[in-house]
Amino acid sequence: MTILITGAGGFIGNNFCQKLSNKEPKTKIICIDNINNYYSTKIKKLRIKRILKYKNVKFFKIDITDQIVLENLFKTYKFTEVYNFAAQAGVRYSEKNPNAYTRSNVEGFINLISLCKKIKTKKFFYASSSSVYGDCNNFPLKENQNLNPKNFYGMTKKLNEEIAKNYYENYKFKSVGLRFFTVFGEWGRPDMFMIKYLDAIYNKKKFYLNNFGKHIRDFTYIEDVTNILVKLRNKKINNYDIYNICSNKPIGLIKIIKYLEKFSPKIKINKRKFQKSDVYKTHGDNKRIVKFLKFKKFTNIYDALKKTHDWFLRNKKIYK
Repeated sequence: MTILITGAGGFIGNNFCQKLSNKEPKTKIICIDNINNYYSTKIKKLRIKRILKYKNVKFFKIDITDQIVLENLFKTYKFTEVYNFAAQAGVRYSEKNPNAYTRSNVEGFINLISLCKKIKTKKFFYASSSSVYGDCNNFPLKENQNLNPKNFYGMTKKLNEEIAKNYYENYKFKSVGLRFFTVFGEWGRPDMFMIKYLDAIYNKKKFYLNNFGKHIRDFTYIEDVTNILVKLRNKKINNYDIYNICSNKPIGLIKIIKYLEKFSPKIKINKRKFQKSDVYKTHGDNKRIVKFLKFKKFTNIYDALKKTHDWFLRNKKIYK
């Protein structure tokens, strides 16, 4: 059995690879990433270094938009499972550079799913996003409700889902889309709220709080995400499916900050107005994934925050 994990230098892909390598040392894992400079390549390279300590992991610097190189990789390894976490990330950046999202999130996605279909890969999982919902008032958000993405990033993720659906309806190629809600934790992205705040505290950087801190987010701890992914891979894929991956317990950003201030220094917070690409609130319904996997318990948000804080304090130099 040989597994492909794309976006292995990224936050979710890297943590999943590390978890799977630990649990299944005999499973051959091929990891790829283009190591782009959307945020620090130093962080991505360090993430890759930590998974290469496992003997069953191989890494190649490959961009999923490079169809010829990708096709050669598929010919060589005949992957039984593929996990696509490769994508151009960032909501606000998608308004400035939409072409980057078209290439990676659409063209790259088509390259992957078409090759999976061609070699008859048994399982194809891909990262979608809560951004596909856009601004909604009907909470919690359920997988079967209408999608209305507010930004270009969300549009590309919605298109991924439509492409996957088309591949099932036309070719009976099965897949699972995962709508991730504000994932945070160890080795997190420096462009997202949680790490940005800790980075400002311990590396003495400026911190900007959007919408004056009024945002509400369904934060999902990375450990819960990787545990769900491991459980999912042992389940049979029946058709084209979508799952919310979320805690179902939204919390305001100000409340997060107040909790972190209990054991970390206070800093100056530069508050600014609402950003047009943002949504005010995210809150997903996780009943479907919980029932399917019999997933018993999500990590308490405050325990997860303390773990993330303590990890960052030990590893703050990574983000300097």
